[in-house]
Amino acid sequence: MLTNSPIVAYIPVADVQRARKFYEEKVGLKPKETYAGGVIYECGNGSRAFMYPTPGAGTSKASTLFWAVDDVEAEVAELKGRGVQFEEYNAPGIKTENSISNAGGAKTAWFKDTEGNILAVSQRIPT
Repeated sequence: MLTNSPIVAYIPVADVQRARKFYEEKVGLKPKETYAGGVIYECGNGSRAFMYPTPGAGTSKASTLFWAVDDVEAEVAELKGRGVQFEEYNAPGIKTENSISNAGGAKTAWFKDTEGNILAVSQRIPT
């Protein structure tokens, strides 16, 4: 059953080497293995992300993946220290202060990778 099967996030990239540098040096992921021209990264609790080459990279206007974190402010500070630039929003339903939105039961901060994919770190807030 799918309810018992793990989900693997897919990260589409146009340039694997450029994207690897971003994910490994700026985001801090460690490659587990190379596969089919791409790279598999292992994240928390056995979750994985597969970065793969495709000409459709960066075309989505929606978030590609979120990391669920315990302290979004600390994660944002660490990533900024590594050179990650966060998106700033000021639109109906989403406004960031110091790169973090506090809405919808979560604190969330978004950033883009070298390929134009939208990524985020998010901390659920108990209600």
